[in-house]
Amino acid sequence: MTKPSVSHRRKHSHEAHDHSISADADRTTLWVALIVLSVFMVAEVIVSLLTGSLALLSDAGHMLSDVGAIGLALWTIRLAARPAQGAWTWGLKRVETISAAVNGITLLIVAGVIAVEAVRRLFEPPEVDGGPVLIVALVGVVVNIVVAWLVARANRSSLNIEGAYQHILTDLYGFLGTIVAALIIMVTGWTLADVIASLLVCALMVHAAWNLLRAVGRILLEAAPEGIDLEEVTTHFLELPHVQRVHDLHVWSVASDLPALSAHIVVDDECFTDGHIPELLGQVQHCVAGHFDVEHSTFQFEPPHHGSKELSVHP
Repeated sequence: MTKPSVSHRRKHSHEAHDHSISADADRTTLWVALIVLSVFMVAEVIVSLLTGSLALLSDAGHMLSDVGAIGLALWTIRLAARPAQGAWTWGLKRVETISAAVNGITLLIVAGVIAVEAVRRLFEPPEVDGGPVLIVALVGVVVNIVVAWLVARANRSSLNIEGAYQHILTDLYGFLGTIVAALIIMVTGWTLADVIASLLVCALMVHAAWNLLRAVGRILLEAAPEGIDLEEVTTHFLELPHVQRVHDLHVWSVASDLPALSAHIVVDDECFTDGHIPELLGQVQHCVAGHFDVEHSTFQFEPPHHGSKELSVHP
């Protein structure tokens, strides 16, 4: 007797997941943000060197990583849009996850460099001119609010875009800290406020990097996407008529906006003789798409006695 099983890969519907328009809009938005940040970054480096402010220099260093993050995001959008072909059965979708990982690691590196210099300055505090620092920081807040607003309009469900956004958001917090430090220096002359502001920026960068890298890790290690409980998925399947058991259930993410699911479903023997399998297939597809927003799914239907023939059975 031949193996009585049915496998199916649900087609990725054009209407549900065509991101071409969104990708074009994202590219335009990111290009505008990149130009604005680049111009201001050059001005900030000049002022930080003239005033001796580490807070401004740390902001400029972080802004350089912002520029790199947005540039990487633009390149990643282009790569991820390539269609699947040959050995690349998913296209280059996972490039956006790698891009997010690079952004997270960059945040950690920049934070480490700034922290080392800040600690050194705790013991050798330099002279800092608070006036120019305050002016540049105020302009920086405006620039970062505009850029954050631009990037927030893009598709932040993508870790690629979210990575760039986190860079910009922590930069905004950094400028707010620099404003406070500049005011303290102007009023009291206490230059250590500049160093403390830099350390606070470092803490924010580490926090953002941790959240980003944790999300990247879940995808690369193929954990089930957040919000999808495998027991709940199994319960939904078992509520369908003729379904006896579910095993080899796997849910993972190819990319941050592309979850996938596969499962072996044990059904009544008569389903293979009365033509009920196609109807059951439609039901499980509708279930995972409607309840769990999973458009890519693969199912294998098996009779109760087929378990002994499995080469490897998982719960």
